[in-house]
Amino acid sequence: MRELLFLFWTFFKIGACTFGGGYAMLPIIQRELVDKRGWLTNDEVVDYYAIGQLTPGVIAVNVSTFVGVKRKGVIGAVFSTLGMVTPPIIIILLIAALLTNFAHLEVVKHAFAGIRVAVLAMMTKTIVSMFKNGVKDWFTLVLFILTVATIFIDVSPVVVVLIAAAAGIFYKRWAVTKK
Repeated sequence: MRELLFLFWTFFKIGACTFGGGYAMLPIIQRELVDKRGWLTNDEVVDYYAIGQLTPGVIAVNVSTFVGVKRKGVIGAVFSTLGMVTPPIIIILLIAALLTNFAHLEVVKHAFAGIRVAVLAMMTKTIVSMFKNGVKDWFTLVLFILTVATIFIDVSPVVVVLIAAAAGIFYKRWAVTKK
């Protein structure tokens, strides 16, 4: 039971920092689950985010569910997921109750502008770290560049991830048979 409560508390803390959505949580997830706890490797974080992108729901919630399953099975998934979603539900309820009364205030507008910049900086740091860990050869560099290029066209992230997965499979099979 102690491990389950620890899973809940770990993801509760992560969930309390949801400003900016799942991608903004990358640095927090990486610090808490890879650096601090050793529950995941950098590659697993990237894999879980990719799978989370393909499955229905919020990426960070999906990642918490995957980690819970890895640590303690289905019951671990329940505790991790509840830990992840509890703070945002509380925060959303508070904001919904208060925002309509204060959204017009300049200080609130400036606070949200500052939060957006901070989230962008945290995401950039994590993207650079993931780039260093994920781009290992010319093939992954080309795949990265092509994937970044999809920003400029209207294509579903699911399609991009599936095409990248297929390309990775094809490349590995081609590279292995070529040697």
